[in-house]
Amino acid sequence: MNAPAHPVFVRIVEVGPRDGLQNEKGIVSAETKIDFINLLSETGLKTIEAGAFVSPKWVPQMADTDKVYAAIHKKHGVSYPVLVPNAQGMAAAVAAGVKEIAIFAAASESFSQKNINCSIAESLERFKPVMDEAKKHGIKVRGYVSCVLGCPYEGEITPTAVVKVAKALYDMGCYEISLGDTIGTGTPEKTRAIIQAVKKEIPVTALAGHFHDTYKHALDNIKVALEEGITVVDSSVSGLGGCPYAPGASGNVSTNAVVDMLHDMGIATGVDAQKLSEAGKFINQALGR
Repeated sequence: MNAPAHPVFVRIVEVGPRDGLQNEKGIVSAETKIDFINLLSETGLKTIEAGAFVSPKWVPQMADTDKVYAAIHKKHGVSYPVLVPNAQGMAAAVAAGVKEIAIFAAASESFSQKNINCSIAESLERFKPVMDEAKKHGIKVRGYVSCVLGCPYEGEITPTAVVKVAKALYDMGCYEISLGDTIGTGTPEKTRAIIQAVKKEIPVTALAGHFHDTYKHALDNIKVALEEGITVVDSSVSGLGGCPYAPGASGNVSTNAVVDMLHDMGIATGVDAQKLSEAGKFINQALGR
């Protein structure tokens, strides 16, 4: 049997400035975030998460997203999405002149309740006015599905549950659905099964992989995702963003490691590994690491 063909190009979605920094204990200044995003903009990355319009009470690290978004140098051809959880966050995004947002739902009922205090169905309902506003203002919307390969409260998640949420977001108008291994318990076998199940309902060209590296499976899971036809990978420079459900464990897979692996496989990313390393050094020094 022939080995599956790999894509010739993979787009990296850099989540460091949002997903990577949101759980940092000490507040990172707006100036540091601005400099960090500006450095990432020079690496060749085409998508860089710039922040989140969420409640500062729950995520104080993202309280200055409007200030950060206004000040970053928006490079031509680069998208700077922000996370939006509800209509209130969407109003802030519109006011900020954002061109792309991300919304998120979980494949786990328990995770949805503990993370955003509502059921999966209620979370999807909250996004209807957000999607209406997005259409009105010509804003692109990306969807995230959490816990596709396991939940810290429920354990195993069925492919059926993942497909249902992913399809709901896609049908709502999300141009891309990022499948998230939130706690990093996914294995290559489980990754393949989930992607194959979702592919039956959503075109693979509209899927992305978001893998955490808690148990060091992330790079292997990404290889499987590529074999299944996925060409978009979420990652965080220097692996910023620990896993809050596994104390001491790493969270997001490192963009540096992903880029190195892809380049070794002969897959283009458009990313300059040296400039990426410089951006990583900058933020690590700022965080005192």
